[in-house]
Amino acid sequence: MDTKDVSLIIAGFGGQGILSAGTLIAYAGMLEGRQVTWLPSYGPEMRGGTANCHVIVSRRPIGSPILSKCQVLIVMNAPSLDKFEDMVEPGGMIIADSSLVDRKPARKDVSCFSVPATRISSDMGKLIYANIILMGKLVKETGIISRESFARALEHVLPEKYRKLIPEEMRAFDIGMNS
Repeated sequence: MDTKDVSLIIAGFGGQGILSAGTLIAYAGMLEGRQVTWLPSYGPEMRGGTANCHVIVSRRPIGSPILSKCQVLIVMNAPSLDKFEDMVEPGGMIIADSSLVDRKPARKDVSCFSVPATRISSDMGKLIYANIILMGKLVKETGIISRESFARALEHVLPEKYRKLIPEEMRAFDIGMNS
C-alpha cells in the first residue's frame, strides 16, 4: 500500500464521531498539500443510525469521491464490519473498535487490527475520544498524514469552545498510535 495515497472508509453509528474523524483526516491531508475528498453518508436518524464516510488522500488528482473498494476500513460497530468488509482491497487493512465489534474479520488477505477504543476512551472519561484513538492507529499503520498535521487539523476543525480539549485529544491519538 502506498502510504501517501490512501482510500479509506470509516463506519459506525451516528454520534460516534465517524464524519468528524473523516473530516480531520481530509483536512490534515489538505494541510500537507495533498488532494483530498470526503464524502459523508448517514441515515435520517443520524444519532444511533448508521454513518460512514469515504475519504481519499492522494498526491494525484482524484477522479471521484465515491469508493467501490478501499485500502483501509475503520469500523466502530459490528454491522459496519458486516457491510463493508468485502470492500477492502486484498492487501488492505481493517481497524476495528474491539469494544463494540464482537467478531474478527473473516478476511485472510488483509491486515487486521483490533483496538478497544471505546473502553479506553471510557477509562479516559470521554467516550468521544474513541474515534481519535482509532485515527492514531490509522496514522501509525499507514502514514496517511503526520501527527503534527492531525493536531493542526483539530485546531482548524473543532469549534473554538472545544479547542481546550485538544491536549487530551492528542493524548488519545497517541494512545491509538501506541496500540
